[in-house]
This record gives sequence, C-alpha cells and structure tokens, in this order.
Amino acid sequence: MSPMMADLVDTVKQVARIEIMPRYLKVAHERKSDGSLFTQADIAAQDYLTRELKRIAHCPVLGEEMTEAAQHALWDSADQEAATPGESTDKAIWCVDPIDGTSNFVNGIPYFGVSVALMRHGRPLLGVVYDPVADEAFYAEAGQGAYLNGEALPIKQTVPDNLRRAVAEVDLKRLSPKLGEALGRMPPYMSQRNFGASTLDWCYVAAGRFDLYLHGGQKLWDYAAGSLILAEAGGHMCTLEFDDFWAADLWHRSAIAAHDAALFHEWVRWIREHQ
Repeated sequence: MSPMMADLVDTVKQVARIEIMPRYLKVAHERKSDGSLFTQADIAAQDYLTRELKRIAHCPVLGEEMTEAAQHALWDSADQEAATPGESTDKAIWCVDPIDGTSNFVNGIPYFGVSVALMRHGRPLLGVVYDPVADEAFYAEAGQGAYLNGEALPIKQTVPDNLRRAVAEVDLKRLSPKLGEALGRMPPYMSQRNFGASTLDWCYVAAGRFDLYLHGGQKLWDYAAGSLILAEAGGHMCTLEFDDFWAADLWHRSAIAAHDAALFHEWVRWIREHQ
C-alpha cells in the first residue's frame, strides 16, 4: 500500500469513527428534492472529508450532498484546472459519498458505507469503500490490485459454472419494466439480493460474495470507487447500452458486472436479450 493510499484509508476510517457511527440510530433525517434521505451525519462526514482530502491531494472535492448545479460546475472546472503539481493528481478531483445507504443507516440496517475516489479525466485513480459496521475497508489503486483489509481480492475463489448457480445483486426499481418483468418471471440465476448500498455492492462482487451485478442507473459517486476496486480485482463490467463501461453518461450510468469472465458474458447476453 502506498503512503497516499494508507493515508486515504485511515482518513475514511476516521470520518466513520468521528462523524458517522456516533450518530448511528440517533440522528433525524430529511428528504432532498429528489426524495432521497440525508442526515446530519451525511453533512458532517462530507465536511470532514472535504477538509482532510485536500490535505492528501489538494484537489476539488465533489460530494454527493452538494447541489447538482454545484457538482456539475465543480466537475467542469476541475477538468480545466490542474491540481497541485504531482504525477497522480494533475487535473484530478475527489469524488465522495459520505454515507451510501442512508436509508439503511437511518433504519438501523447494517449495510452502508463511505466511498471516496480520486479521479482524473473521468477515471478513478484511487478508491476506498469502508463499511464501518463490519470494519471492512476495500481499496484499490490503478494498476496495483484491490484489497480488503490487506488481503488481495477476490477472497472467494470458487465460481459457479453457469448462471443457474449464481447469486445476483439486482436493483430492480431502476430497470425498464420489460427487463424487470423478465427477471421476476424467469430469473436466470439461483438467488437474488438487493441490500441498498451500491458502493458496497461493487466491493462484494470484487470479493466474490456476489457472482453477478445489475443496476439500472447510478450516480458518479455510486460507482467511482467501487468500479476501480472491481476492475483491479480482475472483474468485468459494462452498461446496458455500451460494452465499454466508461462510454456511458457520467452522471447516470447503468452497470452490469461479474467477477468471472465466462459468467459475465453469459449474464450480459441474457440481459440484452430481455431488455
């Protein structure tokens, strides 16, 4: 682990310990204009990370709790301006989801995480996703592999030999009615889950806990760190529309993924035949 990555992992753990977990099951919540939940823990964690991440690499920090207009303006500005001189941070931007799975956090469901990625030209360079309940830190650096608490991913080495034996993480509510109906009527996999925190979902695929993944539309902060972690663990991904995951719209990107190549191609083929 590089010194920069070690600092980043430690910072993400600190924000969970200082700003998030003391508020677990104790904080009121409100709704944003899009109907999603947010809490004082989200705001406090984002403020903490905004301060601390600039110490690690003096780049702009784009947070999930910012307004959409501010997010777009910051992204466009960072694409034009160089950060503090440095090989890995030139024209880079931090992308933060202070609490992914806020509904779980509010309701006491122990599946939520903190996600931070350093991105340049739309691609992640560093990524950390931390589950403070399980004390699991998933992290990756481009070209350096992916890890869970120091252990190389994937952790589970056995792979189903076909879709019928696979466990899938599927977010049904963001899929087209046609594809959702097909999955409900004739699912091609053995079993399905939907736990409500996209950033952790990516990491579970990278670890081999989920064999398949499908999501109809994620925000930038939902996939920024997790997609790097899966890729560095040797996994595969695309979108509903594109074979190249990175060709899709930056701000609203579907995801089809699997760790095993054969399962991935079978999964993509089935989805595209039924969407």
